[in-house]
Amino acid sequence: MSHRSTPEHVHPDDVPVLEAFAALADPVRLQLVRELAASEDWSRSCGTFDVPVGKAALSHHFAVLRSTGLIEQRDAGAKRVNRLRRPEFDRRFPGLLDLALREE
Repeated sequence: MSHRSTPEHVHPDDVPVLEAFAALADPVRLQLVRELAASEDWSRSCGTFDVPVGKAALSHHFAVLRSTGLIEQRDAGAKRVNRLRRPEFDRRFPGLLDLALREE
């Protein structure tokens, strides 16, 4: 039985554009978004990302991505799995993810 709370999600329609920019400006969060964009929905648990931060920092980054409508999370047994909310985010901010996901 899991003792963690269910993640709270914000819909992209409720996110100011500057918050979306700020979320994508961080290199760790951008890497998380890029890895999710290259993965099937719900196929990546939180511990499968190749980012140089500890568990607490990673949890914070996921919380920021949820609060800006970029990702959705759900519990699957002992794991928390993720999906990029690309269709919803693209409707709210057309072209923004395309720009962010380009390799420099």
